[in-house]
Amino acid sequence: MSKKPLDMNAMPGQQRAMDATRAAGRVAMESAQAIAQINQKASQELAELIQKRVSELMKTQDPRSAFEYVHAEVLQDAAKEISQYHNQLLQVLKSGNQDLAEIAEKMIQESKADLIHFVNDATDNAPAGSEAYVSVFKTSFNTALQNFELIRAAMADSFANFEKSVENVSNLTTPKSASKKKG
Repeated sequence: MSKKPLDMNAMPGQQRAMDATRAAGRVAMESAQAIAQINQKASQELAELIQKRVSELMKTQDPRSAFEYVHAEVLQDAAKEISQYHNQLLQVLKSGNQDLAEIAEKMIQESKADLIHFVNDATDNAPAGSEAYVSVFKTSFNTALQNFELIRAAMADSFANFEKSVENVSNLTTPKSASKKKG
């Protein structure tokens, strides 16, 4: 077996790895841009809200009515705004996580297919009398396939755990705002 065919076979795998890296970078960049837009919008809305509330607060003469106003209006509105901001961020993170999981799954499947193809080529072209070596090679290959499955399972668990963390954080804020509405 010469080096040239092996190098030629490696090029598509390298290209796929570069494509996957670009796709993961694109997902990260889009998520960062979405978060930046959310932050900019939240900052603008907060500045407008503060200006409006300070203006309304300056109109009150009685300290008690000012306290009641702050408690009834300002704090409740702030809690709503924070909850909405938080949910928007969580949606961006969740979406990016799903995209990255799909990219990683595709890379693992393609790498697995490349490895299967490589082993099949190597064992089909093995010289006569090398059956023992082919057997050892295939045993190693089966171990490698099991490792691919372990990597895929670990990756899936990692993305699922992140998804659960995002949902748990979201659930922590949602019941509090719902209970405040009832009270």
